[in-house]
Amino acid sequence: MMEANSDLPAPSLNLDGLIAAFAKKQLSPRDLTALSGAHTIGFSQCQNFRGHIYNDTNIDPAFATLRQRTCPAAAPNGDTSLAPFDVQTPLVFDNAYYRNLVARRGLLHSDQELFNGASQDALVSQYAANRALFASDFATAMIKMGNLAPPTGAVTQIRRNCRVVNS
Repeated sequence: MMEANSDLPAPSLNLDGLIAAFAKKQLSPRDLTALSGAHTIGFSQCQNFRGHIYNDTNIDPAFATLRQRTCPAAAPNGDTSLAPFDVQTPLVFDNAYYRNLVARRGLLHSDQELFNGASQDALVSQYAANRALFASDFATAMIKMGNLAPPTGAVTQIRRNCRVVNS
């Protein structure tokens, strides 16, 4: 599992760090913002969002309180407790993730950084209002990411289960 996660941007990154991490893969800030929309489905562990819900100020207080119910402040208590990235439609691929960001209900610090008074705010607002634009940009960015070549000499594999390295 560690190998699968080793190249993912940390959930604690700020916007400049996210843009830099994606730029290393020749992905633009627009690609970053579109691909982050994958967080419209799925869940994250408390250890990934604890700092955001207890320490950040760019979060809706009611949302922080909701998440704090299952994610205690003191680690490692609750580290593996799960919360949905998108409370409204956690199992539906839609643009609710962006509406959550506009409402300051991003689960991860790195999510909320996309809508925090900086360069990606306008695009987040566009995606929040226009599901088709998000879907189109997401597809374009996924194709671009899928065409990335692995580092020269890297051992690669096509996984039978995307979450687990083949044995």
